[in-house]
Amino acid sequence: MFKNLEQLVKTIRERKNSSPSKSYTNKLLTDKNLSVSKVKEEIRELIESVDKNSNKIHEAADVLYHLMVFLEGNGIKIEDVMDELKKRQK
Repeated sequence: MFKNLEQLVKTIRERKNSSPSKSYTNKLLTDKNLSVSKVKEEIRELIESVDKNSNKIHEAADVLYHLMVFLEGNGIKIEDVMDELKKRQK
């Protein structure tokens, strides 16, 4: 299950070396305003889909993708986030 997330992180990191004109992910990585806008948009869409009880999985996937790109684009490694979550376990 988590191999998909690991593959997503790997792909996002590989796309840093792509051209923004050829890679939507690279465009998000290089355009901070676009990335922030997409994270906010996708979270709103997820909340709306939960309220309407429709398309929740699709919207949740969009949130995860855009959040992962946002984190990577801002120098926040998912490994560090996971380590922080581990520290918080009781």
